[in-house]
Amino acid sequence: MKQITVQDLTAHCAAQPTLLLDVREPWEVQIASIQIPGATTLAVPMNEVPGRLQEIDGAPTVVCICHHGMRSAQVVAFLERHGVDAVYNLAGGIAAWSQNVDPRVPTY
Repeated sequence: MKQITVQDLTAHCAAQPTLLLDVREPWEVQIASIQIPGATTLAVPMNEVPGRLQEIDGAPTVVCICHHGMRSAQVVAFLERHGVDAVYNLAGGIAAWSQNVDPRVPTY
């Protein structure tokens, strides 16, 4: 499984079209989210990913995001099994983003 650090995410998004796939629950997304210029963000709760693959298919690069990186790792494994090659897990999740990149993003 490929991972990307929060420190490398912004540069990665600037270098290539990226889909940020936020697999947290809607209430979590309301509390905190990541917006990066040049990246498209799609919020799809983890349990809805199998039924919404068509929304993810064809994205040049997918970075999966959750709170700490555990749920998103499971989604990365699922997507890899379904033929998505350029898929990464955001190491440490949005909590790491808040702590290391943008402290304005609330923690919860």
